Amino acid sequence: MKNKIQQISSRDLDVAREVLSREIEGIQALSDALDAKFVHAVEIIAGLKGRLIISGMGKSGHVARKIAATMASTGTPAYFVHPGEASHGDLGMITPQDGLLMLSNSGETIELKDMIAYARRFSIPLIAMVRRKTSVLVDAADVALVLPEIPEASPVNAPTTSTTMMLALGDALAVALLERRGFGKEEFNVFHPGGSLGAQFLHVKDLMHAGDAVPLVHATQPMSEVLLVMTAKSFGCAGVLNADGTLAGVITDGDLRRHIDGDLMKHQAQEVMTKNPVTTGHKALAAEALGVMNSKKITSLFVVDGAHKPVGIVHIHDCLRAGVM
Repeated sequence: MKNKIQQISSRDLDVAREVLSREIEGIQALSDALDAKFVHAVEIIAGLKGRLIISGMGKSGHVARKIAATMASTGTPAYFVHPGEASHGDLGMITPQDGLLMLSNSGETIELKDMIAYARRFSIPLIAMVRRKTSVLVDAADVALVLPEIPEASPVNAPTTSTTMMLALGDALAVALLERRGFGKEEFNVFHPGGSLGAQFLHVKDLMHAGDAVPLVHATQPMSEVLLVMTAKSFGCAGVLNADGTLAGVITDGDLRRHIDGDLMKHQAQEVMTKNPVTTGHKALAAEALGVMNSKKITSLFVVDGAHKPVGIVHIHDCLRAGVM
């Protein structure tokens, strides 16, 4: 029985590797086949005054939904319209300022024909993502992105390699448009304010404590006053200021322990502080600040401006509560 299970498991792994190899072959062929048509498609989408309408039927429709979601979250206004619903009133959602990206394996899908006719009637740009070189969809399209003729990974010819290529090509379009628009991390964060993904693009300024909450003392203040500030502000540290308001150093619980054998209360802040502390800027990503705190084994970072004057403090717990990892 055990040997039989091992044989079955071995065959399962062989099948899985064959599928992945075929799909890798498809994506590589797709990459090799990219040409000026891809660039033309990017230019059409980038030049739209409206939105990119993405549509497809069956498995192509599922891929189209994902591409629309990716486009919308990376700076290209897009949404999915089901071709069947389009024929029953949803064509009114498509305006002459929009563009169409239509996905189809055969290019002859009957449900797409009303949308194709509508696009041609109102001169709406039409991009096809299709497997067959000759079809109604290819003939009607302004640009046809034809997939390489790589066999499906399924022995029953179920959409596998073809849908993987479509998905990858959709990602390529989205990222090319992202790069063309200069869409960066800050814009991405605006579209992803929730969840762990959005948390990675929070900035220090979004999490830092500012104003009276920041534990600051002057270099010449006695340690008795420094301890009161550290206790009241509850960060376990205090920033020490030069006469010009710049950050001279920081006093932490560790600094207090290192001076515990002497008469700590007779010292000034500047005599106990650690000079040249690690700091961060308010525009830095919170994930970067967390990385610094982890690498330096500290729990707080002072936030300084361009003149090295402290404007805030960020604690490791602030980052973790926000989901920054």
